[in-house]
Amino acid sequence: MPPSKLDSLYRRMLITRFFEKGWGKPENLHRVFQFRKIISCRETCFKLVPRDYPVEITKKKRYSDSTLIEGNFTTPLELHMPGVVPEAAQQAYFQLLLPNKWNNEQHKPICIHLAGTGDHFFWRRRNFIAKPLLKDANIGSIILENPFYGLRKPDDQIRSNLHNVSDIFVMGGCLILECLVLLHWCERNGFGPLGITGLSMGGHMASLAATNWPKPLVLVPCLSWSTASAVFTTGVMSQSINWDMLETQYYSDGQYRERLSKMVTIVDDAFTAGQNFIQNFNRSLHELKEDIDDTRKIQSLQCETHNNSVEDGNDSIFLSKALEHNQVDPNT
Repeated sequence: MPPSKLDSLYRRMLITRFFEKGWGKPENLHRVFQFRKIISCRETCFKLVPRDYPVEITKKKRYSDSTLIEGNFTTPLELHMPGVVPEAAQQAYFQLLLPNKWNNEQHKPICIHLAGTGDHFFWRRRNFIAKPLLKDANIGSIILENPFYGLRKPDDQIRSNLHNVSDIFVMGGCLILECLVLLHWCERNGFGPLGITGLSMGGHMASLAATNWPKPLVLVPCLSWSTASAVFTTGVMSQSINWDMLETQYYSDGQYRERLSKMVTIVDDAFTAGQNFIQNFNRSLHELKEDIDDTRKIQSLQCETHNNSVEDGNDSIFLSKALEHNQVDPNT
């Protein structure tokens, strides 16, 4: 699909730019990419957050139809990778919107909502998604503030414009572990079933977080895909990046370039599996349709055979009854 002209025009109208300070510190990038090997494996990632991870509830306000609770906790990424998360983003903040009365006390569904690009603070997700969800389906919501956004935005950052390329990876690492904290907290407090959703970037982050929870979980990513790279390289965000500066920084130091090129080269089972999936998607979809058609034909034949057997059986029953009634020897 070619890039949207409307997207490009929209980005040109905005004067702010992403990654104005470059790639980020090489040592931070190295630590992030090393940590990726741990966080991308469900078994090792799940063990990073204990079930009783401390969460502090700071405020509770009751309304006519709902209760709004506010809380916070230290992002687990700071504990595992000290110094990588900016000080302003180290404390995770969330709001919890609950119905005053559950339809079923044994069934208390909660959905975590992750922010899309530019969605600072809580009001947008609370008013446009969480409140209608509570009213229409009696589902509670946890609205988590993104790292680098709203209450977690560094003072010298303008709007949503991350300073470094490394910040986008730090954001993802934070949200993956923070969602585990909240899912554990929900379980401890008797909530469930549980789900995660998000719009655009939030949908992508929701997908990352959901892969590391080993229990049943509803995932609803909206307007997102399996990678965000195309958005920055050819999509709507491509016009907002100072590519010349990134290129200059990349080529200015031979050792830096060599280290960075090795770090960003990702060839593992998950990556190649994704490539194979995309390359063979159309063929796989065609084969799936054929399998479904074949299954339907087999089921149809089985139904016909079963019906015929029943009819034959009924004929035998009727014949036996008739012979009994007339006391006729069937062999004559």
